[in-house]
Amino acid sequence: MGEEAPRAPGADAGASPYGDVTETDLLIVGAGPAGAGLACFLTQHGLKGIMVAATPSTADTPRAHITNMAALECLRDIGLEDECLKLAVDGGCMQHTRWCRSMAGEEYARVYSWGNDPTRAGDYDAASPCSHVDIPQTVLEPILVQHAMQNGFHCRFDTTFLSFEREPQGTIVSTVKDNLTKSVYRIRSKYLFGCDGARSQVIRQLGIPLIKKPGQGLATNVLVKVDLQHVVENRMGNLHWVLKPDEASPDFAWSALVRMVKPWNEWMFIIFPAPGAGVDFAPSEDDYLKVIKSLVGDDSIPVKILGVSKWFINEIVAEYYSDGNIFCLGDAVHRHPPMNGLGSNTCIQDAYNLAWKIAYVLNGKASPELLNSYSPERQPVGMSIISRANQGLRDHQPILEAFGMTDPSLEVRKSNYAQLSEATPDGVARRKRLQEALSHTRHEFHGLGVEMNQRYESKAIYLSDEGPRPPLPEDPVLTHAITTYPGSRLPHAWLNTRLPGKQFSTIDLAGHGVFSLFTGIGGGQWKTATERVSKALGVEIRAYSIGWLQDYEDVYSDWSRRREVDEDGCVLARPDRFVAWRSHGMIEAPEDKLLHVMISILGR
Repeated sequence: MGEEAPRAPGADAGASPYGDVTETDLLIVGAGPAGAGLACFLTQHGLKGIMVAATPSTADTPRAHITNMAALECLRDIGLEDECLKLAVDGGCMQHTRWCRSMAGEEYARVYSWGNDPTRAGDYDAASPCSHVDIPQTVLEPILVQHAMQNGFHCRFDTTFLSFEREPQGTIVSTVKDNLTKSVYRIRSKYLFGCDGARSQVIRQLGIPLIKKPGQGLATNVLVKVDLQHVVENRMGNLHWVLKPDEASPDFAWSALVRMVKPWNEWMFIIFPAPGAGVDFAPSEDDYLKVIKSLVGDDSIPVKILGVSKWFINEIVAEYYSDGNIFCLGDAVHRHPPMNGLGSNTCIQDAYNLAWKIAYVLNGKASPELLNSYSPERQPVGMSIISRANQGLRDHQPILEAFGMTDPSLEVRKSNYAQLSEATPDGVARRKRLQEALSHTRHEFHGLGVEMNQRYESKAIYLSDEGPRPPLPEDPVLTHAITTYPGSRLPHAWLNTRLPGKQFSTIDLAGHGVFSLFTGIGGGQWKTATERVSKALGVEIRAYSIGWLQDYEDVYSDWSRRREVDEDGCVLARPDRFVAWRSHGMIEAPEDKLLHVMISILGR
């Protein structure tokens, strides 16, 4: 079901209590990772619509930058992974996170980051065919917006969403303002998507309650042009904590996190104020420049400040994400600091979860009931990531304490810091506390579990054949639990053909906007059932047999270890590559069972 061609503001749209109205099936408010990502995923299903954004263009500051495996898998499904990888900084440049006195000065400690720890390499390879990369939001957003526009979405920047009204027949009329011409016009849509960020007008008008915890204060982003290539040559990494425990620092710049934006000549200096110093600071440009030069640590290196912006550290999630045919996603519904690099990644995954459901309903493949699964599936994920990101920030407090930084007295701080180099019981104890605190940051920099352990529970997951859900690992932040229990991410396993070619993943077989069913030797009846059920429902289900002399070869035997069903059983994956249902073995009347499961999932 496509949309009518959008009419220009003021064009005749027929009789309407709102006057002239531009018509579209889908209206997305916001063109960031959530909004532009949603538009991209909707075009995968042949859908078109309108995307409006109050900003004059895509992001003008780097903001989010770590793109994890879960988000890249979504982009991989629509053919954008390669384009992202061409423009991203590869994972090798993200090798370490460091603690130092200055960028060019002495280093205190470092830890491996983002899959670069040799002891974790196997865990990361087992989790996904993708790898972490660093791609600033200024680079990612244009890729998404261009793809959406090239595939049928109209994008209108400098257009502010003002409000919406619901018509009796269920459609939505939104009022928007063209910021260039100052004209106000209306857009009628079947669905409205609030992807309009932390100050979401859609959320505000819906009155969706926000679960708020006390914030953790202020941070200031200073975007800087400074060539540090020779500096990082032997201290490779994209995140650098700069601490000066035994030196006096301005209250507005007590500590800093220096983040690579472009290797190695553009950096974001994220400055944090002293504890208890408040948030009312008004440093001059000279004040900022003096601080940045101190953080660089080498006066001979030219420094140019490109921009300064302030933000508050939030811990906020919406109680629910949808209201009728209005859906909210991205920063509109979850707001948190950048620890663990979960922000834009979660936005993209929100969009990936929702897009196929909207498409199936619009195209008559599913009942509108399917859309009721979006909030129950994604809101718990939002709750978990805002908690984890804020805990990640709190996890740095023991490091600061071990460095001796937390006492308000400079003389005490000097004494505490000096203990780190002393052969005394106090020195031994402080060094041990520092080592333990640094080790704990693996929950931030190797939080594979929090990235990949999403567990969905809704009517779009068929659980009637299952026992209790297996518990998560003892440390679910660090450890990814690979399972085919329904509601879990489809396991990745490398496959090949009998005559070897380029290896590919089970992830690559799944997705593509359709359901997929995996079976093995003895599972031929599942393939027959899939063909018949697909025809009966008018819903494509692709069936694959994996194993010895089957469609695809389980070359490392990883699929046999991860599938958790017998060779003649099956695993059914949704278009978003989450397991919808499984059968541990062959059963009587497999066609009837598969038909029943699909009808249940689709709400038909």
